[in-house]
Amino acid sequence: MISLRFGKFVVAHPRRNTHSMREMSCLEAYLLQGTRHMNRRELMGAIGALGTAAMCNDTRANGHDHHGGMKDKEMMAPLGNHHLHFCGIHCAKKDPRIQIITQHYCGGVADGMHQCLLYSSAAKDAKLLGVEYIVSDEVYRSLPDVEKLYWHPHTYEVLGGGLIAPGMNAGDELAFMKGLLTTWGKTWHTWPDPTTPVPMGEPLLMWSLTGDGQEDKNVIAKRDQEFRVNSAEIRKNRIDAIGYNIPAVPAPRDIDTIGRQWTATGEDRPTKI
Repeated sequence: MISLRFGKFVVAHPRRNTHSMREMSCLEAYLLQGTRHMNRRELMGAIGALGTAAMCNDTRANGHDHHGGMKDKEMMAPLGNHHLHFCGIHCAKKDPRIQIITQHYCGGVADGMHQCLLYSSAAKDAKLLGVEYIVSDEVYRSLPDVEKLYWHPHTYEVLGGGLIAPGMNAGDELAFMKGLLTTWGKTWHTWPDPTTPVPMGEPLLMWSLTGDGQEDKNVIAKRDQEFRVNSAEIRKNRIDAIGYNIPAVPAPRDIDTIGRQWTATGEDRPTKI
């Protein structure tokens, strides 16, 4: 089992008196400027609707202040639990041709369950794409069939090299992937198309690649280039280390298809190499 440390949150105390003075000075300037473009009623209505923080473009007073005291730090505790990062490629269940490179930031919430925030990249300005919940095979098999429709397997992603953990050394990454192998994920992308400036359309239920030939080679190549990895080499090494043949499960026929881990028909069991 891999031991992973929680991320640390560094906060500082704001100088609230200075902040208040700056806000008042900004408001005075805005009032002087605003009277040139709108009457007093319109101006005061705008201030009432948006607040002085928005008028002064002050991110600290409008909910984006990351320099609060200890109480503020405690309020951010849920984010501090997302200490584990890995990268995968999600496809839409209703149209597996839609494939998106997705960064996962995850933390445990209960025995046999993790939850992840999903981002478009590992950069500071990454878009929040959605969420994924990950459960053990034991938990998954206890679910009713109507619920299983939402959960995709991770077996092919692990053995096929689709999942990587760029921040881990090779040994830790392999141990992590062995633990992830038989888990299941329930994933919703609330930002279906990361190229749009704002989230557009209904959320997408996402799925996993489950067999050879389903991947968009351009997407794989882009991910490999970004993280300087070789998916084909990762695949070979994992099959050798884990000792199972690659799964061969077709893409879901429709939204009502229940996922399988290893085979298209018959008993859903792995075969050893």
